[in-house]
Amino acid sequence: MMYSLPVISPEAAKPVDPREQVPEDFGLTYDPARSEADVLTDGFGRRHTYLRISLIEHCNLRCRYCMPEEGLDWTSPEHLLTDEEIIRLARLFVAQGVTKIRLTGGEPLLRKGIERIVAELSRLPGLRALAMTTNGLLLPRKLDRLQAAGLTQLNISLDTLRPERFEILTRRKGFEQVLRAIDLAIARGYRPLKVNCVVLRGFNDDELLDFAAWTKDRPVEVRFIEFMPFDGNGWNDAQLVPAAEMRARIEARYPLEPIAFDPHGTARLFRIPGHQGRLGFIASMTEPFCEGCNRLRITADGSLKVCLFGRAEVSLRDAMRRGASDEELLALISAAVGRKHARHAGMYNLARMPNRPMITIGG
Repeated sequence: MMYSLPVISPEAAKPVDPREQVPEDFGLTYDPARSEADVLTDGFGRRHTYLRISLIEHCNLRCRYCMPEEGLDWTSPEHLLTDEEIIRLARLFVAQGVTKIRLTGGEPLLRKGIERIVAELSRLPGLRALAMTTNGLLLPRKLDRLQAAGLTQLNISLDTLRPERFEILTRRKGFEQVLRAIDLAIARGYRPLKVNCVVLRGFNDDELLDFAAWTKDRPVEVRFIEFMPFDGNGWNDAQLVPAAEMRARIEARYPLEPIAFDPHGTARLFRIPGHQGRLGFIASMTEPFCEGCNRLRITADGSLKVCLFGRAEVSLRDAMRRGASDEELLALISAAVGRKHARHAGMYNLARMPNRPMITIGG
């Protein structure tokens, strides 16, 4: 069963400020007083308790949906956040109510001294979960130390179960290393271990059933992710497989039982009866879940992004290096959160709006 994507006229595609023109089907109303009353709450009443921190821009893979084929001019090391700056910002956010931090990249395991960062963050009073998203290549060497330091949750990226396709997509070898990392993480008790899979039509969408079968004997949560537009990744709607189509294709072979819906979650979760693992569908493009968004991002060079797809950024690094006090940093953060829009601009608008490459935002 196939689902066609909507055709959007140029006039309808013009970006609007959703604080002034909230979409008709948007379930929240705007009141700036909500943001003024709490640092991490925006004008729509969304309280942001989940912070994603990118530790590094570099990666040891070159995934086609993540970074331009020609590569990037990386930010020089002196312009990236130091360990102390990362810990200071994390402490500020947790003190205001953040309960979960996810470490991302690039490839976060390339960050020197990552074990110390994990240990410092895990000790922050009030932090309930410390997670990481990784491609897994370096994980077998580092996992025991990271777990001892306090890493509680893991996402591992794996977009194909076929070694030859892995090399085509990532432009590197390493398929067997990723499988070893997944097995080791399961053995160390990371359950359900989340496995992120970006689905591209004509490339790996014929593996949906393979991934579904893969969950039978593994306690993994395979999360199928729609192809999203970022600078330099060659996004086009012909390669986008809507989550509804993915689900329908799997349901033609397996019954899917829904799992309780998390209003702040990105994935709609299902289980196949008799399988240890489960499946998730992340429909960022075709079924935006912005009403429940509770996430903020800090890039490796210290910019706060209140939306993955938004162009607006506030440099917390520059403020810290100018000598900003904690109170001044909180004022910057509060103002940025208060400007957060109702929803992202829609995939066709996003495809022609400048943003960073995904790798420099943080996965």
